[in-house]
Amino acid sequence: MSYSGGCDHIHSSSDNDPIDVHTCHCSVCKRVTGQATTHVAFFVHGDMVVDNPDGLNRQPFNDQNPDGPLELCTCTDCGTPIMLDDKMRRIRAVAPNLMGFDPDSMPATYHAFYDPATGVPRPDDGRPVYEGLRPDFVWPDPS
Repeated sequence: MSYSGGCDHIHSSSDNDPIDVHTCHCSVCKRVTGQATTHVAFFVHGDMVVDNPDGLNRQPFNDQNPDGPLELCTCTDCGTPIMLDDKMRRIRAVAPNLMGFDPDSMPATYHAFYDPATGVPRPDDGRPVYEGLRPDFVWPDPS
C-alpha cells in the first residue's frame, strides 16, 4: 500500500507500511495540535520520501525541549504541517488527519503515553493502553 500526504507545495509519501500507529495522549502532542489525543504513525526514516525538502520550515517539536530529536516540519509557503522529522534519522512521523494522509488507511492499534494522573478517563475502546510506546516497540537503526 502507498501512503501520501502533504500540501500543494510539498508531498510526502511512503510505499512501506508504518512501523507503529497509535493514539497519543502526551502533553507535547496536546500543546502542538490542540487536540485531546493525536493519531500518530511512525515510518522508518528512509521509507518516508519528501519531494521538496528545501521547502520545509523546521522547528523543535517540543518547545520545552528545543534540543530534542524531533522537529516539526511545516511548509514555508502555506504553513501546513508536513511531518515530524527525527534528527537521529530513525523515524519520520505523521499525524494523518493534520498532514494530508488518509487516517483510515493506518488505524491506531493502541493508546500511547496515557497518564492517569491527568484525570482523563482511561480509554475503553478495546485497544491496549500504555504509559509509553507499546512494550515491544524497537527504534529502528538510523538510516
